[in-house]
Amino acid sequence: MDIPLPAQHHGHPSRFHVFMQIAMALAIITGVEIVIIFIPVAPWIQYSTLGVLSLVKFLAVIFYFMHLRWDKPFCTILFFIGLILGGGTSIALLLLFGEDRSLNNPEEPAAAIHAPVEAVAVA
Repeated sequence: MDIPLPAQHHGHPSRFHVFMQIAMALAIITGVEIVIIFIPVAPWIQYSTLGVLSLVKFLAVIFYFMHLRWDKPFCTILFFIGLILGGGTSIALLLLFGEDRSLNNPEEPAAAIHAPVEAVAVA
């Protein structure tokens, strides 16, 4: 008695298997990121490595789990336009309101910018 097997795609893995493989890769990359945090290396090496790994994870998520790979190119372009505008705005705000501690002693708190306080008469 033969039991019918599910349809095989002859070398083409199903999307479920692709998603599971990507999820496992994302979990491994996350583990590598956690390990990198505790390795005593120069901060610029740590930050750049973490940035590259985060970019890889981000691209995997948007292209596979958000289905941009199989979507119309117009939708992908719209997504990236929004991403660029949002990222540019975030960077601009960080630069605008960021604090330059290169001239200050990092041990001391930054001087707050306040209007001069005048003595207020208590009635």
